[in-house]
Amino acid sequence: MRKRKNKTEEGLDNLKTYYKKLHLSMRTVGLDAGVRENALERDLLESQNEKVGLRARVAELERSLH
Repeated sequence: MRKRKNKTEEGLDNLKTYYKKLHLSMRTVGLDAGVRENALERDLLESQNEKVGLRARVAELERSLH
């Protein structure tokens, strides 16, 4: 009877440890996704700014040709 109780408690401890690791992994993934999203937004903004600058440069070059 005591062996079974010890095995049960050991199994419960293993499940608790697994749950904690899984929970931490899920939080880490969530944080990584947020960081990645911010980086993508920053890249998009930089690309849009570059696009505006290039359009202005093209317009300037077209004016200089005429």
